[in-house]
Amino acid sequence: MKIIPVILSGGSGTRLWPLSREQYPKQLLNLVGEHSMIQATALRLKAVDLMDGETVAPPIMVGNEEYRFLMAEQMRQIGILKFPLILEPCGRNTAPALTLAAHMAQLDDPDAIMVVMPADHIIQDEQAFRDAIRQGVKLAKTGKLVTFGILPTAPDTGYGYIRLGQHQGDQAFLVAEFVEKPELATAEQYLASGDFLWNGGIFALKASVWLAKIQQCRPDIAAATLQAFNHRTQDNDFIRPDPEHFKACPSESIDYAVMEKLASVASNTAEVVVVPLAANWSDVGAWDALWEIGDKDPQGNVLMGDVIAVDTTDTLVLSSKRLVACVGLSDLIVVETSDAILVADKAHLQKVKEVVAQIKAAGRSETDSHRKTNRPWGWYDCIDGGDRFQVKRIMVNPGASLSLQMHHHRAEHWVVVRGTAQVTRGDEVFLVSENQSTFIPLGTMHRLENPGKLTLEMIEVQSGSYLNEDDIVRYQDNYGRDE
Repeated sequence: MKIIPVILSGGSGTRLWPLSREQYPKQLLNLVGEHSMIQATALRLKAVDLMDGETVAPPIMVGNEEYRFLMAEQMRQIGILKFPLILEPCGRNTAPALTLAAHMAQLDDPDAIMVVMPADHIIQDEQAFRDAIRQGVKLAKTGKLVTFGILPTAPDTGYGYIRLGQHQGDQAFLVAEFVEKPELATAEQYLASGDFLWNGGIFALKASVWLAKIQQCRPDIAAATLQAFNHRTQDNDFIRPDPEHFKACPSESIDYAVMEKLASVASNTAEVVVVPLAANWSDVGAWDALWEIGDKDPQGNVLMGDVIAVDTTDTLVLSSKRLVACVGLSDLIVVETSDAILVADKAHLQKVKEVVAQIKAAGRSETDSHRKTNRPWGWYDCIDGGDRFQVKRIMVNPGASLSLQMHHHRAEHWVVVRGTAQVTRGDEVFLVSENQSTFIPLGTMHRLENPGKLTLEMIEVQSGSYLNEDDIVRYQDNYGRDE
C-alpha cells in the first residue's frame, strides 16, 4: 500500500497583492523560510516513513494549466523530478480535483492512501504535523475518511469549524458536524467550549474509498470527472483531463460534496473522523497573518528584505527590490515590489481586494504579473521602456532554449553579459560569448539557446512600432506553446 501526497494548487491569493499576482500566485512565493509554500508542502512528507516499512511516493499535483511550468520548475529545484501534474482546464473547486487525483493514484496502487494538502499553507512545527499525519494514515487504512482539524488559537471568523464528536482513542474523534464561518460572538463560544477545531482542508483517505463516496454522494461529479480522466491526454508529466467533460463537472468542495453528508450520519457509521493538529499552522490568508507568524524584533516588527525601521512598532515591512525606510509607524503593512507598493493599516486589510478590483477596472497589468516574468526556459525582467523601445534582462537556464520565432513589428539587439548564447538568425547558427552582441532584424526568424552548463544572462534592447508580447509567431517550441 502506497502513501501518495496529493497537493491541491488552486487560487490566486489576491489578498496578498502586490506580491501575489494572477500569473504568480501565493503558493509559489517564498514567504517563510527558504522554500515557496508549494515546495514546503511537497517536502513535508518527502521520503518520510509514516508506517511500518511504508514510504511516501512522489506527489500528485493538481493545478492550473497556466502555472504548469512554474510548478514543475519549483519541484525540480527541490529534487522532485518525476511526478504527475494534473492540469485543470478550469477551476471546479476541490472535490473534482481530488477525484481526478484519486483516479491517478489508483493507476499506481489500487489501494493507495492519499494525504491531501493545500499548496498554500504554512506549517512551522513539521514534527507535530508528521505525528498527526501518521495517526491519520493509520485510521485511513481502516477505511475512514480522515480530516485534520487545526487547534484554534483565536475566535477567528475567517475559517469554517469542525465540531468534535465521540472520542475514538489515539487523539481522534468522530466529526459531529462541519460549521460555516461564524460571527465573532459564535466563534468566541466555539473557542471557549473546546469542542471545535478550525477546518484546515487537510485529509487522509484511501483513493478507492473516496471514489466510492463521491459516487454515493455526488454521482454527477463522479461521472464527469471519470469521463474527463478517461479521455485525458499526456505530454511528459503533464496530465490534461478532457476539457469538455471537465467543464461540465459541477463545482463543489470536498466538505460540501462528501464530508458534511457523511458526518451527518457519523453517529451510526463512524466514517468521518478528525485528528487534531497543533503545528503552528497558517493559511496566510492576508498580510496580518504573515506578521503574526513572522520573527519579530524587540519592537514587534517583522522586517523582510532591505529594510530600516526607526521608531516603528508592530509593523510588517517587506522589501523585494529597493531599500525601504520606515519612521514613526505602528500597526501597518508595507510591501514593496518592483512595480507596486502597498501601505495599509492592519485593521483594513480586507479592503486590499478593493484595490485589486480598481486596478483591474482601470485596465492595468499590476494584478496580472510582475515586472519579472517567468518562462519555462528561465525569466525576463522589463527594466526600462519608452516610445518605440524596451529593455529586458533575460536569463536562460542551462540547456534551455526559447522558441524558434519571428516578430512583425520589432527588431532586437542582444548583448551577452554572462555565459554563452547559441543564436539562430535566419539560416545562420553561431555563438555569442560574454561581452559580445548580435542584432536580429525585424521579420527575421530567430532563436536563443543556452548550450552551456551555467546560466545565460543577456540584455535585450527592442525597437519598433509595437513591442507587446503578442507580436510573436512561433515556428517550433520545446514546451508545447502555440501562442
